[in-house]
Amino acid sequence: MTAPLSGVRVVSLTHYLQGPSCVQYLADLGADVIKVERIGGAYERHWSGAKAFINDQSVFFLLAGRNQRSAEIDLSTPEGSEALWKLIESADVLVENFRAGTLDRRGYSYEAVKKRNPRIIYCSLTGYGATGPNRTKPGQDLLIQSMSGLAMLSGRAGDAPMPVGSAIVDQHAATLGAMGILAALLQRNTTGEGMRVDSNLLSAALNLQLEPLNYHLNGAKLWDRSAAGVSSRFHQAPYGTFKTADGWITMSLSDGPTLAKAYDDERFASLTREQQFDLREEVTTRVAEHMAKRSTADWMATFDEHGIWYAEVREYDDVLADPQVEANQSVLEYDDPDAGHVRLLAHPVKYDGVVPPLTRRPPSPGQHTDEVLLELGYSPDQVQALRGTNAIGPDRKVEPFDRLNSAPASAYSRKKA
Repeated sequence: MTAPLSGVRVVSLTHYLQGPSCVQYLADLGADVIKVERIGGAYERHWSGAKAFINDQSVFFLLAGRNQRSAEIDLSTPEGSEALWKLIESADVLVENFRAGTLDRRGYSYEAVKKRNPRIIYCSLTGYGATGPNRTKPGQDLLIQSMSGLAMLSGRAGDAPMPVGSAIVDQHAATLGAMGILAALLQRNTTGEGMRVDSNLLSAALNLQLEPLNYHLNGAKLWDRSAAGVSSRFHQAPYGTFKTADGWITMSLSDGPTLAKAYDDERFASLTREQQFDLREEVTTRVAEHMAKRSTADWMATFDEHGIWYAEVREYDDVLADPQVEANQSVLEYDDPDAGHVRLLAHPVKYDGVVPPLTRRPPSPGQHTDEVLLELGYSPDQVQALRGTNAIGPDRKVEPFDRLNSAPASAYSRKKA
């Protein structure tokens, strides 16, 4: 099969995580994503959490930079601005995640872009949305987790608010943005017209709370955070993580008679579903007392015997060793001439049983500037003239990507971008 988005060109005016993650989904599906970077490279090339660099290459950039091309253009120059306009006119999609209003002030509003390219899908990824009183405030995952209520769903009574320890809001907003782009492309096939798509962190954070927030909206009781360790504010007990004699196990939604058999404790036998809600603290405390007496392996065997849903709590090395993770092809590995051997999370969806392959390594800054400009109709002399005015980045000679040696086998047959 052909890559689903083969032939779709995306102009990426993105940085940090929300925007780059969004366009990487599109790139994995075959879109020709051209990342327009400031001269010297985007922010995420020069910073990484955990100080994670491989031979001076930022893992924060590598994790959302594959299957894309890079062009260094100084948009503050007239020549650079004109080059971007030519690129926009050739594109199907523009994705940006500047603070709301930033591109409007620079002359690249949706209205201005639509005049030059009526078929374009213009996707804005913001912190709070394109309208409203907070539209110009800085949006960041941790901040949004706090103000959206997400940080008050986890942890024990008396604990400080507990945000999730990963940028889940960024990733969810990126996914919703990609979904919106795909829907807009599908509609354009019918109408011939483009559309504006808006995804924002605040709406994504609320959407992540689909179950508890909808309960609250409809007057249902949400319990306070649990002192005993129930891991949500709306489930019956037991529902949480329990210390064993040598580790931790998470349990989910078992009825009283089953608990009585598993723990050989008749005090659970008469529990009704209603009581498992109303007596959440007592049930959880009693379960915790039993769990502490035996090893993780013993409890796993017992739970298998009685059909109790459970999971061993793992660190990353154990996660990556799981045969199911390998079967899902969740990790992508390749050799990079600059970074060396790289291991990254792969695209999370299979198509006809195949994970989209690596077709381009994450590019060096401006690696494809000349290539892109030549495709837009610039002559080699004109490209050099732009370089002479510093409207584009320096000439960066990079060895071409070796598809045969580096790309895994795939059902895709992708047109060379």
